[in-house]
Amino acid sequence: QVQLVESGGGLVQAGGSLRLSCAASGSIFGANAMGWYRQAPGKERELVGCITSDGRTGYTESVKGRFTISRVNAKNTVNLQMSSLKPDDTAVYYCNLGYYVGTCTPGAYWGQGTQVTVSS
Repeated sequence: QVQLVESGGGLVQAGGSLRLSCAASGSIFGANAMGWYRQAPGKERELVGCITSDGRTGYTESVKGRFTISRVNAKNTVNLQMSSLKPDDTAVYYCNLGYYVGTCTPGAYWGQGTQVTVSS
């Protein structure tokens, strides 16, 4: 069975940094990307970025240059390094094992999420 567990969320000041991790186990046939998504109160869940099985990355415009997704293959872990954080980055962050077919596409399995709060 697929299991995804996020960790690393917390409260930080604007301009600070935070690293989130997603520990993955199991697999989905055909899955070739791990994505990070976030959902703020009153808003739809949105893509943050994803990393493909061959190491390519893509990010939504609002986080480009500030967020970086990386793999730690030996530990079955994907990280989201967040820098220059803004209050608008406040959200619950989720990881997802999915697909890349021109764009990042989520699969059926999500982690429980981890709260990131950025204070001004």
